Amino acid sequence: MQTELCKQLGIELPIFAFTHCRDVVVEVSKAGGIGVLGAVGLTPEKLKIELDWIDEHIGDFPYGVDVVIPQKYEGQGEMDPEKLEETLKSMIPQEHLDFAEKLLEEHGVPTIPGSEGPRLLSWNEAMATILVDIAIERPNCRMIANALGTPPADIVKRIQDSGRLVGALCGRVKQVKAHKEAGLDFIIAQGGEGGGHTGDVGSIVFWPQAVAAADGVPVLAAGGIGTGQQMLAAMAMGVQGVWTGSLWLAVEEAHAQPAQKQSYFDASSEDTVRSRSWTGKPCRMLKNDWTEAWEAEDTPDPLGMPLQGLVSVDAISRTGQYAGVAEAQKVAFNPVGQVVGQINEVESSRNLVARLLNEYVEALDSINALMPED
Repeated sequence: MQTELCKQLGIELPIFAFTHCRDVVVEVSKAGGIGVLGAVGLTPEKLKIELDWIDEHIGDFPYGVDVVIPQKYEGQGEMDPEKLEETLKSMIPQEHLDFAEKLLEEHGVPTIPGSEGPRLLSWNEAMATILVDIAIERPNCRMIANALGTPPADIVKRIQDSGRLVGALCGRVKQVKAHKEAGLDFIIAQGGEGGGHTGDVGSIVFWPQAVAAADGVPVLAAGGIGTGQQMLAAMAMGVQGVWTGSLWLAVEEAHAQPAQKQSYFDASSEDTVRSRSWTGKPCRMLKNDWTEAWEAEDTPDPLGMPLQGLVSVDAISRTGQYAGVAEAQKVAFNPVGQVVGQINEVESSRNLVARLLNEYVEALDSINALMPED
């Protein structure tokens, strides 16, 4: 199953696992795929800690790091993180902060003692550049992906000059073409059913269009891949691998609290929504009281990125810290794709990789059996 992109990265299987859990990164890479650590929300200090741990446990296997550099965001152009944070905080209406606090109080989510208040997340070029520089110092980090838009030209050059591959996600054909023109090494085509920041075109429609528009640049399929059968469908359209995220949210090694994992097990594919209520850009997640409240006509409209992130970051921290509070999941941020309806139990990352492969082979055999005999 080795594609050209697999050969470039030195991996056996075209399975890319996006995750915020370092343990999952290690286990998937050791199983033959490649784990990609999501660095959004991490400070430079925290990213160093996470990568130190990965480097210590992963052996000679490669891994990747995913950052978020939107093409358009409030405060764009300011490269001093401290000045950017100060500017952005001054732009947030108090009513947004008060509304977020009201939602948390109504659901009994306590404050965190000693909290410094809203902090700037890495959803901007200033912070993401620092994270990229940390990542490309690591010999086993073989790829960098940008979750939103085409990375700035200087970052693309910095990554490629270091001998690593750089790619980016997209949800429209025009974005595929922009990635190609920017000289990216691979393109992640994500259909609208995917989790996190995503467009609204379905995967089975978008993937072949993306392969055609990429015109030779390797494409990875994302959005709606939860089984080996779905993986086979993607590979049949000419992609060189599958980019999976939601599948790893509830595995044995995932850091999610039991209450959070249970929220995935309890959800159907109809229980997700694309909402701007957490990040400021359309993002697919489990719908709950938080997403519903920000959509109401008599409540504040979500701000743009990264301002809305400064409004919601306290909620992310508190619902994570107090996940055991009965009502916390009703105002928690749970980005996940529509494949959540296929996530029903805890399994190890290695077993999940093996299951995908077995299902892939069984599905391929079933298709081949339909061919007429000579």
